Amino acid sequence: MKRVAYEEMVDEFARVLCARGFSAADGREAAEIFAQNSLAGVYSHGLNRFPRLVSYLEKGVIDPAVQASCVMSFGNMERWDGHRGFGPLNARKAMARACKIAKAQGIGLVALGNNNHWMRGGTYGWQAAEEGCIGICWTNTMPNMPPWGGKDCRIGNNPIVMAIPRSNGEHVVVDCAVSQFSYGKIESHRLAGQQLPVYGGYNKDGELTTDPAEIEQTWRVLPMGYWKGSGLSILMDLMATILSGGHSVADVGAFGEEVGMTQIMIAIDPTKFNTVGETDAIAERILQDVKAAEPAEEGGEVCYPGERSLRSMKDNMENGIPVVEEIWDAVQKM
Repeated sequence: MKRVAYEEMVDEFARVLCARGFSAADGREAAEIFAQNSLAGVYSHGLNRFPRLVSYLEKGVIDPAVQASCVMSFGNMERWDGHRGFGPLNARKAMARACKIAKAQGIGLVALGNNNHWMRGGTYGWQAAEEGCIGICWTNTMPNMPPWGGKDCRIGNNPIVMAIPRSNGEHVVVDCAVSQFSYGKIESHRLAGQQLPVYGGYNKDGELTTDPAEIEQTWRVLPMGYWKGSGLSILMDLMATILSGGHSVADVGAFGEEVGMTQIMIAIDPTKFNTVGETDAIAERILQDVKAAEPAEEGGEVCYPGERSLRSMKDNMENGIPVVEEIWDAVQKM
């Protein structure tokens, strides 16, 4: 398998983005976000997603020259408009603002409407944790999942992220769509020629399947927890749309492209109650208890959320990031 150095990947992404309207600073920051996604082992939202971003830029769906701005504020809550700019940079700016409010008032919330795809939601959980904050954030999507009991796609698989900071940088981060598998994960399995480990959606005959290609044909992914994931998706869409005044899943579905979405960024400063050492001790005690569970398989290991990402980051930084060669070659030719 071909591996590419992290800095080389950043440089290539930045070159392509700056040639398509990004400033040098924004292009570099955007490139780092994509490269860091691959660095963390989330290839579906790193290199593998990059050509799609470029196609959106070339079609004029994303305006790289605009940035999100605050349009309303009340206490420790703010409503922002993303102006359909580059989603990840707008989302980073919104989470940075939520953290700043949290540092002053204990908790901060930024409701970001009319933004574009934020790519990997975990980016903003890690960002909050690096600031010493508990992070909670989610996004809605285009209608890409049927509600429980339905056949046609009316709800989103609305990814949600939660993060707990640790002073050693080994943060605890959950990043998951409310479908059993994200579309990025389904795509990654198809590209690797692998079946999903459990049912992930329906085939054209309405039968549950582990075949990623069959699921991509129907767009009928399975909500995680069946009716529970469906209900969670609907409530997340309601909360995001109400707080932001932005677009719902149904609205996004009418745009023809997955643009103009709505995201919620919440940051909480635990030092308002605990010292950093006390928070670390609580996290360590709980995580060690979880990891002490007997593995279900011989030679297996119980990991806390985010632990495998930390390992991937270390390995990929030292040895290079694994790439799908045809996608990497295509980026280099852009």
